[in-house]
Amino acid sequence: MRNIKLTRQERAIEDSLLKGEYLNVNKDEFISIADAIAARKKDAVLNIRVNSRDLVSIKHKAGRLGIRYQTFISEVIHRIAQAN
Repeated sequence: MRNIKLTRQERAIEDSLLKGEYLNVNKDEFISIADAIAARKKDAVLNIRVNSRDLVSIKHKAGRLGIRYQTFISEVIHRIAQAN
């Protein structure tokens, strides 16, 4: 058998598989998950000017959530865009 050198990420995936951390899902659920991931793909760039105090507040709130402020802003925009 050939000795294959895995990357760090590939080793982490293999370890997770061996530990049983992945779950089998049916085809419909898999498609639903894949669609949700695709909906989160960022494929456009937006440049916008904002009030510096607002930006400080946004950065603070994102920090409390443990995420980057750009991710936080993107999530807020996504939620607003999806709201009825």
